[in-house]
Amino acid sequence: MKKISYSILDVFSQGKYTGNQLAVFRNAENLSSDEMQQIAKEINFSETSFLLSSTRINGGYDVRIFTPNEEVPFAGHPALGTAYIIQREILNETKKDITLNFISGQTPIMFDEGKQIYWMNLNEPAFGRILNREEIAAVLTINQTCIDHRFPIQEVSTGLPIIIVPLLSLEAVRSVRLNKNKYYELIKQTDAKAIMVFSSETYSPDNHLNVRDFADYYGIPEDAATGSSNGSLASYLVKYRYFNEDKINIRTEQGYEINRPSLLYLRAEKINDKITATIGGRVEKIAQGDWFTRS
Repeated sequence: MKKISYSILDVFSQGKYTGNQLAVFRNAENLSSDEMQQIAKEINFSETSFLLSSTRINGGYDVRIFTPNEEVPFAGHPALGTAYIIQREILNETKKDITLNFISGQTPIMFDEGKQIYWMNLNEPAFGRILNREEIAAVLTINQTCIDHRFPIQEVSTGLPIIIVPLLSLEAVRSVRLNKNKYYELIKQTDAKAIMVFSSETYSPDNHLNVRDFADYYGIPEDAATGSSNGSLASYLVKYRYFNEDKINIRTEQGYEINRPSLLYLRAEKINDKITATIGGRVEKIAQGDWFTRS
C-alpha cells in the first residue's frame, strides 16, 4: 500500500466554505484510470483532478479530471485549483503563469496577484444545435413564458458542451426542477449532457447574472460553480449581444440555491467572427492529507 498527497480547495470562492469543492491529487501518474474513477466517486465532489507529475511535459503539466461518474476532457474549476497547487506547493512561485495539459488540449492559467484571481483562457467556442423551447421547458419543469424568447437555447462548447437556456427572471431560475426522465431522453440526442440556465436578475446587486448548472449525467445534480459552462456562456453573450455589446467584463453568481454561493468573473470579446473568452475566480485551500492507494 502506498500513499499520495491531496488537497481540498474551494474554487470560485467568496471565502472559506463557499465556491465549488475540489480535491487535487499530486504525483498520480501510477494510478490506473479505474482507481482514479473510484477515488473521484469516494470523494464525491463534482470533480476531482489528478496531477500526473511535478514537472512540465510538452510545455505544461499533465492533468486528468474525473466526475463521480466518468472522466471529462476539461473543466474550469479543476483547472484553476490545480494551477493553485502547482504554484503554491510545487513551484513556490505565484508570479509564473501555468499551462495545463488536458485531454481537450493545453490551457494557460494566469494569476492576478493584486486581486488574487486566477484567470483561464478558453478554447474558441463551438456553437451547436438550437433546441426547442417546448421540449426544454418540459425538462426544466417551467412554463415556456419563463424563457427569454429573444435569444436561442443552444449547445455551446469551449471544451465541454453545455445547453444554454436564457430565462427572464431570478424567480424563473429558482423555480427550475429537473425532470430526470425527460432530461435523459433529451441528452440522448445532444452532444451536451448538462444544462445551464441564467437570468440578468441576481441576488447581489454587484453581480450581472445568476446561473444554475444541472449535470446529473456526470453524477452532479447541481453544480456550485462551473467554469467551462460559464466560459461557454460568456461566448454566447457576446455572440448574441445579450448586453448590446461585443465585449463584456462581468460577474456571475452561482450556487446560491444549494447553499454554496460562488462568484465567477467572465470576460469575452467578439472581433469580426472570432470570439475569445476568459474566466476567473479565487481559490481557497481548506485541507490537505494523504490518501492510501491500492498499489
